[in-house]
Amino acid sequence: MRSRRSVGDAAIAAATVLALCSGAWLLHSGDGTHAPPQPSPAQAGRTAPGAGEDDPPRTDARDPLHAAALALPPSPPDRIRIPALRVDAPLMGLGLTRTGSLDVPPAERANLAGWYEAGTTPGETGTAIVAGHVDNADGPAVFYRLGALRKGSTIEVDRRDGGTALFSVDAVEVYDAKAFPDEKVYGAVSRPELRVITCGGGYSRTTGYRGNVVVFAHLTGTR
Repeated sequence: MRSRRSVGDAAIAAATVLALCSGAWLLHSGDGTHAPPQPSPAQAGRTAPGAGEDDPPRTDARDPLHAAALALPPSPPDRIRIPALRVDAPLMGLGLTRTGSLDVPPAERANLAGWYEAGTTPGETGTAIVAGHVDNADGPAVFYRLGALRKGSTIEVDRRDGGTALFSVDAVEVYDAKAFPDEKVYGAVSRPELRVITCGGGYSRTTGYRGNVVVFAHLTGTR
């Protein structure tokens, strides 16, 4: 299972950069003035002394409100909530396409996100992946305001075992598609972590969004 996950994780970046990022609403409406919010430099992760640039962001372990919690047993997720953004959306399982990249939720279902079901389940040790569209032809979609999320915010994931995994946001970053840090986003970690991904960066009417907004979070509790 672990080797299967590593193969899948290696293919996710290309799909996230391309399949989620058409900017369908802006193309459809012809109005480029309503691009989604982007994270500020203040929300980027802090690099600990001696850590590499590709290491995931970390919070201060001395902060009791955001201290890492013990890992949960595997259980598929059913729903994701981000109270600060008023996101409350069901989760569907995402597999790999025939080309080996991550599939995406149907664009016409604006309030729907997906999770990589061949990988880590949210709350389990490792990196769990959730992805969703920023917009569709009709307007903003589930993660339109993801770039406005702030460090310390809470993400809630309802699991099929009846529990809710609570994650604290460590960083919100934006990457150009040509410099997407695969290892930093998808690489193995020793605690339960979550990545929430949508499109972001600059926007071009010919190519769509030029990058991705990535939220880094870690498990802090359950309910």
